[in-house]
Amino acid sequence: MSFRQFVAKYFGNHAETSERHEDPSLKTQYYKTTKDRGLDYLEKLFNNDERYKVNAISREHGEVSAYITKGKRAFIVGTVIMVRPYRTAIDFSVTTESGMPFDFGYSTKVIQQLYQQTGKELTRLDEPNERQ
Repeated sequence: MSFRQFVAKYFGNHAETSERHEDPSLKTQYYKTTKDRGLDYLEKLFNNDERYKVNAISREHGEVSAYITKGKRAFIVGTVIMVRPYRTAIDFSVTTESGMPFDFGYSTKVIQQLYQQTGKELTRLDEPNERQ
C-alpha cells in the first residue's frame, strides 16, 4: 500500500468501489444474478439487519441507499448494474458521518463486510472477463 493509499484509506471519511481500484478489496465484484434479483437482495440485506435503515430505492437507476444507524453512523449507496445476462456488478459507496473529517478506515471496513455478506447469498464470479 502506497503512502497516498494509506492516507486516503485511514484519513478520509469516504470509500467506494470501482473497476480499477488500487485496493483489491475495493474492486467491483460481479455476481451470477440479474439486476432485479441483485436489487432485491440488497433491499433484503438492509431491511433484515437492525443496523441499517433503507433511505431510498431506485429500480430504474439500480440503486439502494441506506443509513447505518447503530454504532458509527454512515450513508451507503449500493449500485447494481447488469453487464450481460447473469453477470451483474455490485458497487458500494460509503460515507461516514462524524464530527471528524476521517474515519480510520471504517468506510472501507463496511464495504468489505457488505461484500462478504453478499458473497454468502449470491454466486460470485471471480474473473471480470469470465463468461457464463
